[in-house]
Amino acid sequence: MLAMRQTAGCDPMILTCSQVQAAEQALFATGIEPRPLMETAGRGCAEAIRQFFPEPGHAILFVGRGHNGGDALVAGRWLRAHGWHVVAKLASPVEELAPLTRTQWELFRAEPDAPEQVIPPHIVVVDGLLGIGARGPLRDSLVSFAEEMGRLRALGARVFAIDLPSGLDGDTGEPYPGAVVADVTLTISYPKAGLIEDRALDHVGRIALIPLREIVSSDGDATRTVLHAAQLREWLPVRVFSTHKSAAGRVGIVAGSPGMTGAACLAARGALRGGAGLVTVFCCREAYPAVAAQAPVEVMVRPIDSAAAILGMNFHALGVGPGLGDHAASVRAVVSQSPLPMVVDADSLNDLARGGGLDSLQPVADRRLLTPHPGELERLWPGAGELSRLEATRNVVERYGVTLLHKGSRTLIGAPGKPVAYNTTGHPGMATGGIGDVLTGLCTALLAGGVPMYEAACLGSWLVGYAAELALLPGISPEGVTAGDVAAQIPRAMQHLRRGVY
Repeated sequence: MLAMRQTAGCDPMILTCSQVQAAEQALFATGIEPRPLMETAGRGCAEAIRQFFPEPGHAILFVGRGHNGGDALVAGRWLRAHGWHVVAKLASPVEELAPLTRTQWELFRAEPDAPEQVIPPHIVVVDGLLGIGARGPLRDSLVSFAEEMGRLRALGARVFAIDLPSGLDGDTGEPYPGAVVADVTLTISYPKAGLIEDRALDHVGRIALIPLREIVSSDGDATRTVLHAAQLREWLPVRVFSTHKSAAGRVGIVAGSPGMTGAACLAARGALRGGAGLVTVFCCREAYPAVAAQAPVEVMVRPIDSAAAILGMNFHALGVGPGLGDHAASVRAVVSQSPLPMVVDADSLNDLARGGGLDSLQPVADRRLLTPHPGELERLWPGAGELSRLEATRNVVERYGVTLLHKGSRTLIGAPGKPVAYNTTGHPGMATGGIGDVLTGLCTALLAGGVPMYEAACLGSWLVGYAAELALLPGISPEGVTAGDVAAQIPRAMQHLRRGVY
């Protein structure tokens, strides 16, 4: 996967479609012409596509009559420049295209195309039918084009939607009948409000923010944000040359029990790959032989009988819970009493629900990062399942003062006084056991390295999702990605983040 140009200057604030349109009109009123912006946006879309598919392939553009279609044509020209074979399908007669889109069509037609491969390595579909000005269900004339994109996707093509999937309401996230299902949505200038709604998830897929620094608005929703590389890069520490292993962070992982020893080992891998200088795994005596045999050779493994053994030790951060099973109760005092920054996951979350609940964390709430999936959150805070994921996240954060990483296909991160952040990375291949254990280890390593709680949660979520994307190459099906594959890609994900990606 390519590491693309830096995206500095893009703003993660979430806007409605009308707010974006108002910002565009305000810019054009100053005399700025739209064509240079279209060129920048289209090139950014092409670069984002090449991030996912570095080798040239076959691209099919579905071009609407508005400026969304013009963006797609610019993207097609840039893909051609990098050796792609690109064809375009117009949804309207040429004479009905918007003037600027018609200009882009003529430029596209005038450029020579790359030869078509007999068996292309990959096929990419670009949805440029409708932009943010569209409202309501797809018109009859566009239904067949959306259906064709769906058929191509069913045969293995990857669908990239420009700005938003055609047929999806950009403000509410409602997918109208026949709406395009995208694997990646390339949202230009600002994230649109509808893209992050729960109901839109399966149509939007992965979100990549394409910056247009010229378009500026102060009207968006500042209480929510989406994660993107330019923002996260600033939060990832760069080590000084004199860094030593203790300065890199001493991590304690409390995890594992008979039959679930892999959870401890995966959490340890996440911590090692996340940059921890020293990692110690604590497990019950029954699990010790198996954990010691399976753990990475760089990890120290120690058996424990009670929480007292951990409370007096000198660590920078702790990760507690993966694979503890019934042994979670024996370390409950660590979760509720340790003054150290801590990631609380899995069985320790369930034990917390049984033994005191979130109220028991009040003395140390500002030093706790909880990482529940929806079922675990419902057990921790009954009633969470009756709310939207956003409402549940906000309620828990505001009521209990913890940092919450609410897992899901669009993970939410909340903390007191911070905007709720939506993760953008990842793919369905992450629906496999052990990914959460790797995330626990990674977040613990970031905390031990001095990253603040909220920032560590955001970085950890984004990096694990991006590492899972890297694990797909070369040519690996998402269904075959394992947690170990993801852990192995974390260092590359960090390096790509620093170099600049979408």
